[in-house]
Amino acid sequence: MALSQNASARQESLRSRHGLLEGRLRELSSHPSVSDTEIRELKRQKLRVKEEMESL
Repeated sequence: MALSQNASARQESLRSRHGLLEGRLRELSSHPSVSDTEIRELKRQKLRVKEEMESL
């Protein structure tokens, strides 16, 4: 039971992080001064979060 609750809490935490990264990407994409490197790093982070969510 506790393991299930921990997994559920982790899943929710990852969903929240994924949403924050998505919002940040949208925000930065509208600014021409943001480097491609910064955008690429945020996309990598978002992908890692997504992959971890799928592995749970």
